[in-house]
Order: sequence, then structure tokens, then C-alpha cells
Amino acid sequence: MKTNQIPKLKAEDAIALISTARKVSKEELNFAVNLLESWGLKVCFGENLFNKDHQFSGTSKQRTQDLQSALDDENIKAILFVRGGYGSVQLVDHIDWSNFQQNPKWLIGFSDITVFHAHIHQKFDLPTLHAAMPITFPKNTKSSLNNLKKILFGEEVSYKINKHPFNRKGKATGEIIGGNLSILYSLLGSESQVNTNGKILFIEDLDEYLYHIDRMMQALKRGGMLNNLAGLIVGGMSDMNDNEIPFGKNAEEIIRDIVSEYDYPIAFGFPAGHIDDNHPIVFGEKTILEVSENTLIK
Repeated sequence: MKTNQIPKLKAEDAIALISTARKVSKEELNFAVNLLESWGLKVCFGENLFNKDHQFSGTSKQRTQDLQSALDDENIKAILFVRGGYGSVQLVDHIDWSNFQQNPKWLIGFSDITVFHAHIHQKFDLPTLHAAMPITFPKNTKSSLNNLKKILFGEEVSYKINKHPFNRKGKATGEIIGGNLSILYSLLGSESQVNTNGKILFIEDLDEYLYHIDRMMQALKRGGMLNNLAGLIVGGMSDMNDNEIPFGKNAEEIIRDIVSEYDYPIAFGFPAGHIDDNHPIVFGEKTILEVSENTLIK
């Protein structure tokens, strides 16, 4: 798993740290800054990164300015979103992506950053990197962070994960796309909704009610986003909630049953999402998914 469409990083390259969503303090980024600098990168903070506007890292205008500046600055070789939360969708339609299309660079993050993953894939067909963010670095496993470094610096990464009782065997080749299920659901009907035909869809989520997992999966199904997949990868479904009267299934059982009528390969339990072992996935690049006794992604 790698790409030739985005220039690989090298020592002394500058990486921008910005937030398009929730606010953050400088102290919360100390671990990440030290790690990135140990990789030989120069860390540049967005001008408005430490601003506060209620729960946000500055106003919509300020957060838009930070992303636009990082996209347009030729000296910035990658953009790392420091955290998720909510807020990226407020900005996506106000960004001028023309310089990014001409000079693509890594955009790195997950959760709320799914807004940008989806928009960029659908509009510009360029790779992005679904990966851990600085706010989570202190808790992330060494192997997941090491794989992030490998991809950023142009090394090949592949995964072999243990079997899961809900897996469906098979082999598929296609671009991996997707991200946070709640965000994908929220983009339905917009110009950022991804075309999943022939793609390998990755989904993950956190802190949702089980009935809402069912609702979102039913919406994706009714919207034609599940019927023509090349394959499906299910990541972390973490800290789910139930009602006083139980829904009767866990998140993985809900997903299994909704896609039961299709015949493409399905891999459950992939180590990515709102979990400590959050391994990077290159979105928008052709990948092989092979589900047998174990799952191989390369």
C-alpha cells in the first residue's frame, strides 16, 4: 500500500499542523511535535491553530484560512489535521482546491476529516491518507505510527490480520475509499458523496447508538453505495451505545446482516479507526484485498 501520485516526504520537509474542527491546546501536541521532529520534519503550526471559538479551533473563516494557506504554500509538503470532532463540513465548500490539484500533497487524518477524504476523492480523484492524528499520538501503538511514517516517506506497507467469524472470503482489487460511517452518511446527497462502484469501502465509527448504525447502513444501502462494491473493510466500531430496550445486535452484526445479500469479500476487525492501534490506509489508490484464513491488504 503506497502511492506515486503524492510526493514522498524527506528530511527537512515542512508539515503543517492545523485544525478544521475542535479546538486544541499547544500542550496537547507536544508528543506529536517531538515525534514528527524526530522523523526529520519541520513542524509548522497554522496561524489560527490555537484560537478558540466555543468548541472550535477558531471561527469558520480562520479555520478555512489555515487550510487554504497550507494547501497553497509550496513549502508545505504535507498537511496533518491535529484532531477531529466536528467542523470540517463548514469549510469544504469555501476552499479553492486549484493549487492542490496542480501540486498535490498528503492530507492526513480520520474521523471528521472524512469530509475531505470524500470530497477530494470524488472531485479530484487524488489519494489522501486515513491515519492517526496528533491528539491521539500519545495513545497510538508504535507500529501504527511507524506505518504512518513509512507511507509518508514512500515505503511500502501491507497488512495481514487475523480471521474474523463474520469475514466473507474472496479477492478484490480496487481503490479503498470511505472513513467514518457517520460522516459518509452526512454527505449523502451532496457533491462530496463518494461513488463507491467498483471500490473497496472502509468504514469505522465511535460512540453511536446501535439503532443509528442500522439507520446509516440502511441509508447507504438504499442510496446504492453498497451493492456494487469490490469489497468491504470494517474497522473499529468502538464504544457503541444501546437503548434501555436493547437493539438486539452489536454493530458488526448489523453490518454483516445488511450486506448479507452481496457476494464481495468482507474483512471485519481491521485495525483502523477510533482505536489505539489505528493503522494508516491510503485512500484513492488501487489495493488488493484478499480474505481467506487471514486478511491480506497490500
